[in-house]
Amino acid sequence: MSADDPKTLVSTQWLADHMKDPDLRIIDASYYLPDMGRDAKAEYDAAHIPGARFFDIDDISDSVSDLPHMAPPPEKFMSRMRAMGVGDGHQVVVYDGNGLFSAARVWWLFRLMGKTDIAVLDGGIRKWQAEGREIEDMPPIVRDRHMTAQRQAHLVKDVTQVAAAAKLGDWQIVDARSAGRFRGEEAEPREGLRSGRIPGSKNVHYATLLNEDGTMKRGDALRTAFEAGGVDLNKRIITTCGSGVTAAILSLGLELLGHKDWALYDGSWSEWGQFDQLKVEAG
Repeated sequence: MSADDPKTLVSTQWLADHMKDPDLRIIDASYYLPDMGRDAKAEYDAAHIPGARFFDIDDISDSVSDLPHMAPPPEKFMSRMRAMGVGDGHQVVVYDGNGLFSAARVWWLFRLMGKTDIAVLDGGIRKWQAEGREIEDMPPIVRDRHMTAQRQAHLVKDVTQVAAAAKLGDWQIVDARSAGRFRGEEAEPREGLRSGRIPGSKNVHYATLLNEDGTMKRGDALRTAFEAGGVDLNKRIITTCGSGVTAAILSLGLELLGHKDWALYDGSWSEWGQFDQLKVEAG
């Protein structure tokens, strides 16, 4: 197994060993789709890793956009992080309640804002609790911490850029949704969206990057998961999914493999699937 990397992925043991570090900040970024029947904030209130702050993906987003949880402007991100007591000089570890699901989205958000001292907790609180480690139900004591952010535009793509990439073929577009949704055989969970995929895109379901316990595959196993979807890891990649959450799992996987030339399509299928003028493939 690869060594812990506080810029990408750390183990539960690493976190346990660093819990007393004064500049460590832990974030619970749990998020669930409506059909999952789970309440992320209620679960956080009942049990979270000691000191963890709750990051509401829907709230800390671009309130002007009608698309779900689009990346917020840097000013809003900085303000919300300061209110959570997260700022410059902190090592951040982010986890979720699903093993590895929405935590990668917040890892990407921090990277988008120019913050690199952030890692995902491999296996999340599920693994943490399975190992009998400490949890609590008390909110943390928060002290303001100044934060600066500088948006890294190369880490995100908009619909115009993705449409150009689909037409020119100069980027690989890799979709993290299930094979059924990718082929247009399953209905989309959000109403009003067409079924299918972005023309020319490839399918690597995010779950194929994970082990049964919700931890991320490493090394050859991780590389094989991408290659099984027809992805050339020597070429530029745009990750996409339903609403920009699981696409970040692919982005995290690429980063772990040392692939630096990637970007995430923030609007993803929530945007592409609603506009008739954008072409769709199916089957």
